[in-house]
Amino acid sequence: FLSLVAEFCWGFFVILILGNFWFLAVLYLLWLYLDWRTPCAGGRRSHWVRSWTVWKYFREYFPIQLIKTSELNPNHNYLLGFHPHGVLVAGAFGNFCTDPPFKNLFPGLTPYLHIMPIWFGCPFFREYIMSAGMVSASKESVSHVLSNKGGGHASVIVIGGAEESLNAHPGSLTLNILKRKGFIKMALKHGAHLVPVFSFGENELFKQVANPKGSRLRNVQEKLQKIMGFALPLFHARGVFQYSFGLIPYRQPIHTVVGSPIPVKQNLNPTTEEIDQLHALYLQKLKKLFEEHKGNYGIPAHKSLIFE
Repeated sequence: FLSLVAEFCWGFFVILILGNFWFLAVLYLLWLYLDWRTPCAGGRRSHWVRSWTVWKYFREYFPIQLIKTSELNPNHNYLLGFHPHGVLVAGAFGNFCTDPPFKNLFPGLTPYLHIMPIWFGCPFFREYIMSAGMVSASKESVSHVLSNKGGGHASVIVIGGAEESLNAHPGSLTLNILKRKGFIKMALKHGAHLVPVFSFGENELFKQVANPKGSRLRNVQEKLQKIMGFALPLFHARGVFQYSFGLIPYRQPIHTVVGSPIPVKQNLNPTTEEIDQLHALYLQKLKKLFEEHKGNYGIPAHKSLIFE
């Protein structure tokens, strides 16, 4: 979805350059140069954009629901680890980039969804995603959010990243997390409390072409992901007036469960052992969150998370 919108924005920009409005394109390029660091400095959110009526219908389509399991004190900053990526990351967008789901459940906290920096290089599109509360996933950007002295900021990071979208098959419970420890180091450096978040139903929105690890398709996808920075899952779902084939996601409920915070004491120079220890605790809390709630959302009792 993001790719399609970004392509439209690029197309519009090219039309400006080739048409009689080239001067507008030049002015925008100047603005882009002057505003280049904004996605790493908290972005530029708009309550008006986040409150568009279309997002209400977007949340109701699946529907998307945010579930609170514990209080989050607005006097602290938090790093929320979102799982799984899925194809669309609908739960992350619907709950953290639109109002009012998050602010009603967690008053005093402002969520920032961190996405790949490449998206902020797209003309016009960057203005929209920043207005929705999205910021860069760079270290500089995460540090900016978590450095707020008064607390009240929440960095939301999709831990598995683009690579995990290649595992987004219905029923899949495989998370790319064992080697992902950068978010742990950032939490320690800033003393940000860690919060595991699991979005039940995220992998059920699309059917993806079979791409087991080691297959020719998977190898090509992984190579392209390393080159371009984002993955290209081959997926399909339903159409507008029929349910057999199309690119519109299936209407499957998404329940995004926000777990209890893991207190983190600030450590400007954490050792490898300290990072590994907190990472292991995070995995333990994430698994516990999943096990406690899986029965409520149709996950068989014998199924558990798989960490890769």
